[in-house]
Amino acid sequence: MNYFRSQVTIKKIRMTSRLEVELSGVRLKNPVIPASGTFGFGEEFAQLYDLNLLGALAFKGTTREARYGNPLPRIAECGRYGMINAVGLQNPGVDHVLQKELPRLRTLFQGPVIANVSGFSLDDYAYTCEQLDKADGVSILEVNISCPNVHNGGMAFGTDPKAAADVTHTVKAVTHKPVYMKLSPNVTDIAAIARACEKAGADGICLVNTMLGMRIDIHRRKPVIANRYGGYSGAGIFPIALRMVNQVAKATQLPIIGCGGIESAEDVVEMMMAGATAVEIGAANLTQPLACKNIIDRLPELLNELKINDINDIIGIV
Repeated sequence: MNYFRSQVTIKKIRMTSRLEVELSGVRLKNPVIPASGTFGFGEEFAQLYDLNLLGALAFKGTTREARYGNPLPRIAECGRYGMINAVGLQNPGVDHVLQKELPRLRTLFQGPVIANVSGFSLDDYAYTCEQLDKADGVSILEVNISCPNVHNGGMAFGTDPKAAADVTHTVKAVTHKPVYMKLSPNVTDIAAIARACEKAGADGICLVNTMLGMRIDIHRRKPVIANRYGGYSGAGIFPIALRMVNQVAKATQLPIIGCGGIESAEDVVEMMMAGATAVEIGAANLTQPLACKNIIDRLPELLNELKINDINDIIGIV
């Protein structure tokens, strides 16, 4: 009896280890991470499945001060191709996150936690990252540079190599944990932005964030979203995200978290073949609450079908 139990244990270990990946020294039991902005702080999803199935968890984007966000309506549906959102970084602020949300999250999830950080000035980024860097419950800082730079006419930090490098350098100066810069796809040369972040000391890259989009209510003859434009995410941007991940993988030596329209285990494998070490699942969580669990459950079977022994073997093979 003990023999058979040991064989079952060995089989489980093998099934787990073939999915393990590493991001800057942080071990993930699998490459699947729910993306910031679609998973909150995990509480709602914890009622549906054990969050400890996840490779890591990226919690809701956090800013220095609490933010209400943009006026309603904030969401525009785009059929099976995705959605547009203009939530406006609604969050309770970093102090509340550290005092309330993070401790609560750690009771639900014991794996690596990724803190997503947004800001509107270099001081904002420095303060928020420095506070989160002190938290024992945070493993990686994911710095969203799609935000408008209030000191530079509102242009997003992530659309200019120098501005992206400035944020990277500023954050690295006040932190000790791995820093992953989350890049905007709304640029003409994503590789140039990634190289600037790498040169400034980034430990990794996360891409892509949402694309700028719009929907119009033809009956009201007005934009659907009160903010007029918003971030387009979902299946429709997957080919674009895949291309950009591949470009950055070839342009830098940094590990990449790939995201943008991933909805299946097949998408995960494709994204990793393009160059990603791990992936984030975003919009799919909103339409398919079990998306991350289903993808994780499917991955071992898919690897068997593709005759892939270790998922790390496919990273960047294309």
